[in-house]
Amino acid sequence: MISLMLRKIVTSLHRVPYTIFLALFIIAAIVMIYALRQNNQTMVKLRAEVYAADQADGDVNSALNKLREYVYGHMNTDLSSGGNAIKPPIQLKYTYERLLEAEQQKAIESNSKIYTDAQNYCQALMPAGTSGRGRIPCVQDYVTSRGVKTTPIPTGLYQFDFISPTWSPDLAGWSLVVAGLMLLAAVASFLMRFFTRRNLKELL
Repeated sequence: MISLMLRKIVTSLHRVPYTIFLALFIIAAIVMIYALRQNNQTMVKLRAEVYAADQADGDVNSALNKLREYVYGHMNTDLSSGGNAIKPPIQLKYTYERLLEAEQQKAIESNSKIYTDAQNYCQALMPAGTSGRGRIPCVQDYVTSRGVKTTPIPTGLYQFDFISPTWSPDLAGWSLVVAGLMLLAAVASFLMRFFTRRNLKELL
């Protein structure tokens, strides 16, 4: 059964001129290049939407998920460009800065209240009749022991790197498959015709 199918394929290749396969290869290659370019341009557009949402304090998660899904599902959507590109390529700079600023503001407000509490505590501990100098170390110790420090925010939570697949089942991927098959068929057809003519010459 398999040998019969192979014979039919070989016969078909022999009958069809290799120039037909070559023409189909060129058409498929053009479609593939166009589709790969479209994939990349769509990725650039989605990446710009992520940056715009980040800067405007918009729906970053939604924009980021769209970009992630598209990159994971399409060829030629690598985010980095060139050897000097930032890594990871997606960095939510403005989101990170806003969170950092909010954390710092929270620490300032908490420490301001703690400082007021320290003054009240030390004033009650050392009444006005005693030397005011003794309160300074008391206030310092109180603030040091109870003061709030800024909580570090891991930068990795706001940096992303999505990797595109080597092959994807889209227009670019299938046109690549067709182009490869047509090229193989063109080479096989050419070689078969070449050796057939050569054998005929030897027989004559």
